[in-house]
Amino acid sequence: MHLKKLTLVVLLAVSQTAAAVPVFAEAGNVTSSNTSGVRVATTSVTEVIPEATDPLPSLTRPVAEGATPTATPTATPTATPTPTATPTATVTPITGVTTDSTLTTLPSPTPSPSLTLIPATTTPPITTDIVNAGASNQLVLMMNSNKMYQNGIEYLANQPMAVKNGVSYVSIRAMVERVGVKYIYDYKTKETIITKGSDVMRFKTDSKIYSVNGKNVTMKGPAYQFKGTFMIPLTSITGALGIPYTVDNVQKRVILSLNLKPKASFTVPAIIYAGDPVNFLTSSSSPIGSAIVEEKWEGKQDIYDTPGQYVVSYSVRDANGQWSDPYSTTITILKPNTPPVANFTTDKNSYKMGEMITYTDMSTDPDGDTLKTTTWTNKAEAFFTPGPATVSIQVEDSHGAISTFEKVINITGEVLYSKEDFYRLFASPGGVFDIDGSNVPNWQKVAYTLTSEPYNLIRANSPETVNMEGITYRETSFGGTRFLIHHKNNMNTKMKVYVIAKNNNLSPTTITTEYLGVGGPHPFPEATGKLSVQRYWESMQTKKDYKTTVLQPGESVSILSDLNNIAIKPGEIVSLQADLYSDYPIEYNVMMIDTNKDPLTTLPTLPILDRDGVHNRGTYADSTRIMTVTDEVGRTPARLLIGDNSSDLNLMGTDPMSGTKASNAGNFGVLYKIKFEHVAPNSLITFNPRGGNYMGPVMVNGQIVQMPSTGSITNANLNSVVYRTGDEGGSVEILFTAASGSNLPVNFLITPQPPKR
Repeated sequence: MHLKKLTLVVLLAVSQTAAAVPVFAEAGNVTSSNTSGVRVATTSVTEVIPEATDPLPSLTRPVAEGATPTATPTATPTATPTPTATPTATVTPITGVTTDSTLTTLPSPTPSPSLTLIPATTTPPITTDIVNAGASNQLVLMMNSNKMYQNGIEYLANQPMAVKNGVSYVSIRAMVERVGVKYIYDYKTKETIITKGSDVMRFKTDSKIYSVNGKNVTMKGPAYQFKGTFMIPLTSITGALGIPYTVDNVQKRVILSLNLKPKASFTVPAIIYAGDPVNFLTSSSSPIGSAIVEEKWEGKQDIYDTPGQYVVSYSVRDANGQWSDPYSTTITILKPNTPPVANFTTDKNSYKMGEMITYTDMSTDPDGDTLKTTTWTNKAEAFFTPGPATVSIQVEDSHGAISTFEKVINITGEVLYSKEDFYRLFASPGGVFDIDGSNVPNWQKVAYTLTSEPYNLIRANSPETVNMEGITYRETSFGGTRFLIHHKNNMNTKMKVYVIAKNNNLSPTTITTEYLGVGGPHPFPEATGKLSVQRYWESMQTKKDYKTTVLQPGESVSILSDLNNIAIKPGEIVSLQADLYSDYPIEYNVMMIDTNKDPLTTLPTLPILDRDGVHNRGTYADSTRIMTVTDEVGRTPARLLIGDNSSDLNLMGTDPMSGTKASNAGNFGVLYKIKFEHVAPNSLITFNPRGGNYMGPVMVNGQIVQMPSTGSITNANLNSVVYRTGDEGGSVEILFTAASGSNLPVNFLITPQPPKR
C-alpha cells in the first residue's frame, strides 16, 4: 500500500516537472522520416538553451533534389508538442486572411501563456505545384515550416515562419539571402543593417521601429531574437524591400514576387546621319545593388553608313549571373546633311558715295532646313569712301554646317549724300549716326505745357548694392503707386527681392496691378534697366499683367510674382518698374532675403537697411509728367531736355524710413508723356544723351523703339533715330522713362531733313 502511494507520488512529481518546462524548450533528440516529404520531430524535455551571441548564424542551405532534409542545430525548427485540446482558429497578420491552426506559432524567449503551438503533422503535403512555384522569380514561404522554394529549389530557413501576438514573423537572414540583398549585424547597436541599392534599412532587436534612409517606420510587432535567429514581421521586411506578396490558404503558403533581374536601357541622339559616329549612352542597374559585369548588344554599330531604320538591343548581366530583359529600340539613320549655300545680290554693282544699297539675301539649304544664323560683314546701307568695298555673308544650318559668300562693290568718287544727310534721310529707327554734339546746347528749347497725374513713385535704389538681408523700403501708399526697384546682390548666396503688401484697414482692399516690367538678373545694370523698361512698355501694349488681388483686413501677401520668381546670384542685379492701384492705403515692404526663406514669416525679423549715401530712395508724388507741345516743331533745329533739374526739375519727396527730404536725381521712375501736336513734314526726331552712356527703349505712337537698336549710345556726339515724318507731317506721342543703369539728362532733337536727290 505504501509502495503504491510512493510510486504515484514519484509519477506525479515527474509529470509536474515536465509541465513546468517552457513551451519554447529545444528538442533534445530529433528524428525524421520521408514518407510524405514532411519532417516530423519527436522531442524529449531538456533545459532551455540561451540565445546565441550572433543573431545571424550560418547561411540557409538548399536541399538537394530528391533528398530528405536532415536536421541541423541551426536549421531545424523547435519541436512542436502534440496539443491536448482542439486548436482554435487564428487570424494571420497577412491582411484579412484567417487560417486554421496549421501555422506554427513561435513563442517568445519569455514564456507566454497566450501562445499556442500548432502540431507539425497538420502541414499540408508538399505538391509539385509548390516546388515549381518559384520558377518565375517567386519565393514561396511555407506556413508551419522552415521550408522555402525558389526557382524549383528547396531551402531551409533557420527558423520557421511563426505567429507571435497575432503577427507573422520570419527569419530576416533567410529572407534577405533569398532576395539577394546585402546585410550586416552591428553588435554595438544590436541592429541588422540591410543595403538595397542606395537604400539602407536598420532593424533593431526588441524594437517596433525600423528606419529607411534615416526615416522611421513603425512595425506591427517588435523584432526579436530566438535561438540565435533575428525574427522580423513579414509585412515589415516585405514592405521595406518593396516585395509584393499573396497568400495561398489552400496550400498554406505565402508567395513573394521577386524581381531580381537587372535593368538595361540606352539613348541615342534624336537626329543621326549616315556616316556620323553614334553616341550610345547606356544606363543599367540592379534592384538589389549587384554590380553589372557584362553587357551584350545586337544591331549596334559605331557608324551607320546607309540611311534607314535599325533595331538595336542591349542587355546586361549582374554579378549574380542574372541577365536583364533586352532593351530594344528602333533608330532612324538619316541621309547625311548637305551644307547650306550662302549667296546675296545687290541692286547694282557700282554706287556713288552716300547712295543707298539694296541687298537681297539669296542663301538656301539643299535639304530644306531653316538657316539658324545669318551673319553679315561690312554690310552698310551706303559707303562714303571711294574704291572697292567687300561685303560678305555667312549662313549656318541647324546642324552646324556653314557657308560663306562675298561680293565686291565698287564705290565711285561722286557724292550723292554726306554721311550725316544720308542717315537723317534713311537710317532706320534705333540707328545711330554722328553729330556735332557741342552745338546742341545752343539750340532752341521746345516750349511745352507741363501737367501731371497723381502717381506716388516709390524709388527703392539705395542701398543699390545690398550687403545683408533686410528691408530696403517701407511705405504706405494709396491710389496710383509706381515702383522703381534696382538692387544688386552683394551676398554669398542666392537672394530674392519681394514686395509684400499688407492691408492695415478694417475693410477688404483691392490691389490692381496695371503694368509690370522686370529685368535681370544680370551683372550689368544697364542691361537690367533696359529690359525692365522694354517689358514695362510691352505690358502697356498687351495688358498681359493686369491683375487684381483682394486683401482681407490684416492680411499680407507677396505681390509682383515676376520679381519673386527670380533667384539673384551673387554679383547680379535686378530691376523692376510697375504701376499699381489700391482703393485703400496699403503698407508696402521691399526686401531682399535668401531664396530658401519664406518672405511672410521672415519679414518681422528683418532690419531696415540704411541708404548707401550715393544712390536715391524716396517717395515722390505726381510721378507722371505730361509735356504738351502745341507749337509746330521741325522747321528749325530744336530740343526737348529731360532730367537736367533746370528745364526739367527733380521731383521732391521724402525718405519715409529716415523721415528726411529726398530729391529724385535724374527723375528715374518718372513716366513722361510727350505730345507733339504738330510736327512739320519731313522732320526727324532723334535721341541724344547728354549725361553719358545710355541704353533703353522709348514708345513712339504705340511702337517700341530701342535707343539704340544695338549696343549703347556712349556720348553726346551720337544720335539715335526715334521717328521720321513723311510729306504730310502730323502729331507724335512719345512715352519715356529713364532706364536704370543709364545716365541723364537726355535730349529729344527735332530737325528738318535734308532734301532728297
